[in-house]
Amino acid sequence: MTRGAETRAGRRSAKSGAPAPARAQPPSARASAPGSAPLPGGATGAPGYTGAVVSDVPERVVARVRRHARVLALPAVLLIAVAGATTYAVGVLDEAWQVLAALAGAALLVVLGCLLPFLAWLTRRATITTRRVILRHGVFSRVRQELLNSRGTDVDVRAGWVQSMFGSGDVRINTGHDRVLVIKDAPRAELVQAALQELMDPASPAAREHRRAMREAPDGDTVSWGGR
Repeated sequence: MTRGAETRAGRRSAKSGAPAPARAQPPSARASAPGSAPLPGGATGAPGYTGAVVSDVPERVVARVRRHARVLALPAVLLIAVAGATTYAVGVLDEAWQVLAALAGAALLVVLGCLLPFLAWLTRRATITTRRVILRHGVFSRVRQELLNSRGTDVDVRAGWVQSMFGSGDVRINTGHDRVLVIKDAPRAELVQAALQELMDPASPAAREHRRAMREAPDGDTVSWGGR
């Protein structure tokens, strides 16, 4: 019935001299117009589109590493000692200025010997992602360093006898251009070294398995390394 209506409309247009109405195209034909270029996600764009194709694997955090917590042992001991000595001094001293001097000295020791080392430990952090390594440190002035995993050529671990006792070490990432990125006193240094080596070699079986786990994980989740 539709074809008959179009035929009659065409005959009337031929008699009157007016152009026949154009036949409607389906949405799929209109979307794929000639000269349009496919965009990421199935859309189309102009022929001059030069947008970069985004990888289907988003960047995710593999690990966040701070220095071994044993560096806080001495500040903790100092805090306990200062608290005990200050309590004893306040009970023994009679003059008010002596008590104030003891409290001021204790506060200075706590700030310099306990608070600042704790802040330095807290603000120094290495973040390892599937694409790069990010180092942040500094209490009053923040310093940030980044290195793409593809730029790393070799990873080695250096540990003293104290670090070996606690299983930590300095993880050194070599780039081959006289630049070495160091994750200082990292806990479980050998595991960090293995993870970095596998991230630098995307063709390794462990790296492929990790990418598969990241695709299946919800957005925003951290996929831990070494759980295999």
